[in-house]
Amino acid sequence: MKTPNKHITSFNWIFALLCFLGMLKTTNVEAQQDAQYTQYMYNTISVNPGYAGSRGHMSVGLLHRSQWVGLDGAPTTQTFNVHSPIGYKGVGLGVSIVNDKIGPTSETNFDVDFSYTVKTSEEGKLSFGLKGSVNLLDIKFSELNQYATDQSLEQNIDNRFSPNVGAGVYYHTEKFYAGLSVPRLLETSHFDESSLSTAKEQMNFYLITGYVWELNHFLKFKPTLLSKIVKGAPLQVDLSANFMLNDKFIVGAAYRWDAALSGMIGFNFSNELMIGMAYDKETTDLGNTSFNDGSFEVVFRYDFIKTKGSLRSPRFF
Repeated sequence: MKTPNKHITSFNWIFALLCFLGMLKTTNVEAQQDAQYTQYMYNTISVNPGYAGSRGHMSVGLLHRSQWVGLDGAPTTQTFNVHSPIGYKGVGLGVSIVNDKIGPTSETNFDVDFSYTVKTSEEGKLSFGLKGSVNLLDIKFSELNQYATDQSLEQNIDNRFSPNVGAGVYYHTEKFYAGLSVPRLLETSHFDESSLSTAKEQMNFYLITGYVWELNHFLKFKPTLLSKIVKGAPLQVDLSANFMLNDKFIVGAAYRWDAALSGMIGFNFSNELMIGMAYDKETTDLGNTSFNDGSFEVVFRYDFIKTKGSLRSPRFF
């Protein structure tokens, strides 16, 4: 295969084509918009509001993802979240900020999460969550390489505001968790309806689950699954397997169905601080190109633990 020149490999021409199709007067574009994570097991609150406060203390998370490194205009994502149980028994609150940039588009989501938890058994807890969010969308059509004149692409979109709501249920014990959620329930339109062109935000349905096996006193094994269903896109299934050695070092691998293979490492510097990293290698034709160096992800989590005496070991989820 010949190496394409930079002008051809630019993500701009791909996005320009998509925008052109989306701006046709009779066309509706439907696609998945939610950001994609390899280390979703450390970023559960982004997809399920029922997770808010489930760690039993205030928890702060930061994540950065660079996808398809080397491809001009490829997606990058940054997330910040903080959540905690509050004074009312069973109530959790959380706040998240997600910034997602693809080519000339930039979206920022501001989320507020509320959860209420009830005990279902001696160990089991079931949480019901609600998410309220606002989305700000920017599209700089002026940055595109345009090869045809289209009036729909002449005016940038700046801070297009759209509200949304979501919901989820989350069940967990000390070793098992499972959740169902829809972070965005409203199918809002991002583009100007006066031009009869729409790009609707479709509902993303999430199923998450995982289990922790204590193989011996020093080694834990945790398989996890995330499945996402959205209209107009293929079923996404992420499978991962992580091992934790001596409650400190984490190593694992993941497979995104028909999309990518991933390697993950992490380290608990203390009961409070965890750092994790992941690398994805595409298994599609895109992964075989010379201008795609894979995807990288790094996550930080800090837990404000007050009563260390009651904490047997760092939580694995």
